[in-house]
Amino acid sequence: MVPQVQQVSLWQAFKYWLKLGFISFGGPAGQISMMHQELVDKRRWISEKRFLHALNYCMVLPGPEAQQLATYIGWLMHGVKGGLLAGGLFVLPSLLLLVLLSWIYLAFGHLPLVAGVLYGIKPAVTAIVLLAAWRIGSRALKHWFLWGIAACSFVAISVFKVPFPAILLGAALLGWLGFRVWPEIFRASNHPVTAGQGVADALIGDHSPVPVHARFSRRRTMVTLLCGIGLWLAAMAVLWWSVGPQHDLTLMGWFFTKAALLTFGGAYAVLPYVVQGGVEHYGWLSATQMMDGLALGETTPGPLIMVVSFVGFVGGWTKSVLGPDWLFAGGALAACVVTFFTFLPSFLFILLGGPVVEASRNQMRFTAPLTGITAAVVGVILNLALFFGQHVLFPDGVGGSLDWYSLVWGLCCVGLLYKLEWSILRVIGLSAAVGLIAGLNLLSV
Repeated sequence: MVPQVQQVSLWQAFKYWLKLGFISFGGPAGQISMMHQELVDKRRWISEKRFLHALNYCMVLPGPEAQQLATYIGWLMHGVKGGLLAGGLFVLPSLLLLVLLSWIYLAFGHLPLVAGVLYGIKPAVTAIVLLAAWRIGSRALKHWFLWGIAACSFVAISVFKVPFPAILLGAALLGWLGFRVWPEIFRASNHPVTAGQGVADALIGDHSPVPVHARFSRRRTMVTLLCGIGLWLAAMAVLWWSVGPQHDLTLMGWFFTKAALLTFGGAYAVLPYVVQGGVEHYGWLSATQMMDGLALGETTPGPLIMVVSFVGFVGGWTKSVLGPDWLFAGGALAACVVTFFTFLPSFLFILLGGPVVEASRNQMRFTAPLTGITAAVVGVILNLALFFGQHVLFPDGVGGSLDWYSLVWGLCCVGLLYKLEWSILRVIGLSAAVGLIAGLNLLSV
């Protein structure tokens, strides 16, 4: 007899989302892999098909897809409060850690401890991303046509440097055309993943009805839209009236609202825009500080786009937004302002679009393009794994010497994650310790 998953209380969800917020290393691929491993494979809170359907929608949105996926699943399980809880906890630990690390960076000027930890975490992150490509690909690529889309996306992004939004658009078009020509491919690829013997059915399964709060309602949509716009206007009005329209805090609100709407393709796609505005135009930080901030963003959990919190903190400190006697408070306030304006659109996209996405679950003409996007994502994730691997194994460039520490430990992480089925948190913790020891040894040579 197949066991049944018990209903998940909001408190149980809170504990999981809080834990995820503190361990969500590895960028979007690693974070999505963590959620898949926990929510689909272990806890059985959501089925494979529902998980991928939500992921497909989040991939085409501007903003951090992993944070939006957490928001979507939290919303699907517990309504608006669940979505706000999941999305907020995904970001909050990273914000707190980045404020602390930014203060240490500015106050003391060097971070040997963080450098050592990063040295060990990078090979683990590469292993996590590589396994994410394998895990999603082994389940999503069931036919030669989908394998072809994945291969084309890999070549497009790695060889021809095609922009990520263009790859998603092309994959969606191929999915639609493929369904028109070979509909049996998409019908077969969307067969539900059934639970094995002794494995519990998912709480939100392939055929579970859409919850009442997730059904489309014109009234609910208007209320959500007005609340979102109202929050943005209220926050901007407070800044406008308290410090003025040309103050750095107000300018940060405007600038990072625009940045939030341009983050197609993840943080790396929007970083040039942030550098152009934050470094060259407003002078909130230097180019060197921007590079150091990116390194700090890689060492902390949460979406990599959280590097904007570092930009805000350094800008608030550098510009003394609360006066020279309140540098830390000014930096922390600026980091909070930047984070608010960056992530508010992400919540709106999920709460507004989620009901439409749920309504399209069983309509093949809508799901076929999303299936094409899933196939393309596999190729993109594989490219990301190779990109990380190249920089981890050859820190001085491909022509430089091989980092044997990183190679050996990366292979160990693959074995720990795949063969021994260690948790990602356990592997990251051990990697941080190994990296700190190895890094200190290398520095002492």
